[in-house]
Amino acid sequence: MRLKMWLMLMPAFLWTVAAQSIVLPDNIAPLVQQQTPRDVVPLVHYRVAVLANYGVAKSISRWQPLMNYLTQHVANASFEVVPLDFNHMNQQLLNGQVQFVVTNPGHYFNMSGDFPISWLATMKSDKHQGNTFAIGATIIVRSDSPFYTIEDLAEHSVVASDPNALGGYQAAMGLINSKGYLTDHFFSNVTFVGFPLEPLIYHVRDGTADIAITPFCTFEQMVAQGYINADDFRVINDVTPEGYDCAVSTPLYPNWSFASSDAVPLTVRTDITRALLSVSANHPASIVGQNGGWAAPISQFEVIKLFKQLDIESNQIPVYMQVWQWIKLNQKWGFGLLGLFFVSTIYHLWLEYRFRQKSENLLNTERQLKNKALQLARLQSAAILGEIGAGLAHELNQPIAAITQYSEGGMIKQANNTGLDSVQYQLLEKIHQQSIRAGEIVHRIRGLLQRKNTEDTDFFVNEQLMVCLELLEHEFKTHNIKLSTQLTRHDIKLTGDKVGFCQVLINVLKNAVDAMSEKDDPLQSTNRILIESHIEDNILQMKIYDNGIGLSCSAVEFKTTFFSTKENGLGLGLTICNDVIMQFGGNISLSKCEDEPDSPWQTGCRVLITIPVSSNK
Repeated sequence: MRLKMWLMLMPAFLWTVAAQSIVLPDNIAPLVQQQTPRDVVPLVHYRVAVLANYGVAKSISRWQPLMNYLTQHVANASFEVVPLDFNHMNQQLLNGQVQFVVTNPGHYFNMSGDFPISWLATMKSDKHQGNTFAIGATIIVRSDSPFYTIEDLAEHSVVASDPNALGGYQAAMGLINSKGYLTDHFFSNVTFVGFPLEPLIYHVRDGTADIAITPFCTFEQMVAQGYINADDFRVINDVTPEGYDCAVSTPLYPNWSFASSDAVPLTVRTDITRALLSVSANHPASIVGQNGGWAAPISQFEVIKLFKQLDIESNQIPVYMQVWQWIKLNQKWGFGLLGLFFVSTIYHLWLEYRFRQKSENLLNTERQLKNKALQLARLQSAAILGEIGAGLAHELNQPIAAITQYSEGGMIKQANNTGLDSVQYQLLEKIHQQSIRAGEIVHRIRGLLQRKNTEDTDFFVNEQLMVCLELLEHEFKTHNIKLSTQLTRHDIKLTGDKVGFCQVLINVLKNAVDAMSEKDDPLQSTNRILIESHIEDNILQMKIYDNGIGLSCSAVEFKTTFFSTKENGLGLGLTICNDVIMQFGGNISLSKCEDEPDSPWQTGCRVLITIPVSSNK
């Protein structure tokens, strides 16, 4: 009875055992056994992608013992090694065909931005005293090549395994970037041959490439296996740290990492981490796997810094640095172009200088022509004015002579009848003096227009100034002008055109009165005129200040013939004044009160008359 029951249950038992050993196709992962009894936990099969840098067969033989170890130490899980390159590893991880990856930290860093993966452990090296920093690049050239430094490698062909290989191309690019060179155009040609790694050095040996960028220790492994002769090659920029067994050209980075997809349950990831950390360096899985066991995850700070340099700094190099690097890499052409640039710049500056010289000469010639045209127009105006003035002076002489004669006759009659002290006599005397003065002015204007020299007479400065102030007394009262004087203690005698000198003073004072009458509130504010005179270095200096509206243009323009700021002015006043003072050997100048430190106020105009007196004392 029992035997019969056993025979009936045997097929079901065999079917259950067979079902547990069935593995579904690769595109379904993780694989779970079909419906099992409730008291049996299903077995999950995991696929572990490893970077096949030495080919598929060698990768399987190297990593499958570790997979078997994990199968034994992780409950209800089995593991299978899947050798892949970078691109296929990313694709299968994205599709869920693999759940774990064993790769270098550079590839892990690139994947972490696209896939949710966790870093479980870092592999320790079976060399270098078990150090966890065991990824770098070794730059190999033929021993008979002319290359000895990084700079010598510029503009030559290179072979590497993959652009995403940290322990190879990326580490080498980081080294070149740290030397100040542009990584994008440093080599003349870059060829990526993929995996396995042995053909990299074969390309250099056979002369199909000048340089090979190989992962750390690849060169020593090929020498140990008898594939190549060490004396046929040379390592560029050998910076091997103390205690390390292999030559390296770049800084070292953390070793390979065992990473997990976040789809794997946390308990499984925890068990795998414990199993990896418990593997000893003497375990068969470590010996076959060519490692010294596993350690806690190592910081990827150096890897992150490297990638930032390659992705950011190399793309933000200033233009002047790019030009200088190109010159260093192409010295013959670079310095030739640099010299041509300097010569062209100097030639351009010389042409610009000559052009400016010619332009200035043309502008100066144009100014001279305009000045000559203006002078011609002024001469024509002066000629016309001379004719009119001569005729006018001739016509004025007759009424002035009549006034002189009538006043003189009246003075004689009043002197006989009322005496010299009578009011009538004094009025007639003033009329007589002014008529004589008017005649002298007309005579002087006529002589000026006819270019005749005036007669020099001796006169005293202060005396003539008082005469002028007396004539303008009514003007001062009308415009509410407060006059003050600070004159020399002793009167100064001059020899020259007395009438012209008085004309200058009256014209300057009349201009001051007109300037104060043009203010916004001429009657509300106090109008002031200050007249100073003193001798300094045998030169009479007479300063006339007013607090009027001041100068509305440059002082030079006021001395220009026919220039006037007054609506009905002829522009002859200051021009004639300047001619008169120049006949005394002196000068007349105008300035703003605000520009003169000795000015009694900050608004208005200052007129300075200077005349030499050394020969007239």
